[in-house]
Amino acid sequence: MSKREQSRERTEGTPLDLSHLRRESRTALELAVVAMAPADMVDRLAAVAGLLEAIAELPPNSPPVLGLVPHLVKRSKAALDEWQRWQEIHLKA
Repeated sequence: MSKREQSRERTEGTPLDLSHLRRESRTALELAVVAMAPADMVDRLAAVAGLLEAIAELPPNSPPVLGLVPHLVKRSKAALDEWQRWQEIHLKA
């Protein structure tokens, strides 16, 4: 099991989990841009990375964070999974 899969088995939505997800999303976005990934994939990564950045500035128990986190975690995972699959297919070493 990869580190990424292991981290996902932990409880999602804690500040530390969101921090890791934010970092992973930003990195994936940067790599997707450089790799010239499809625009819709870059857009999804940009959206989740931006939202994760925005909620990082808010108190963890604030209504906007509590309302956004469950769906945002799912969206982030889906975007990262899609990026990982695309990367494995198109960027084989």
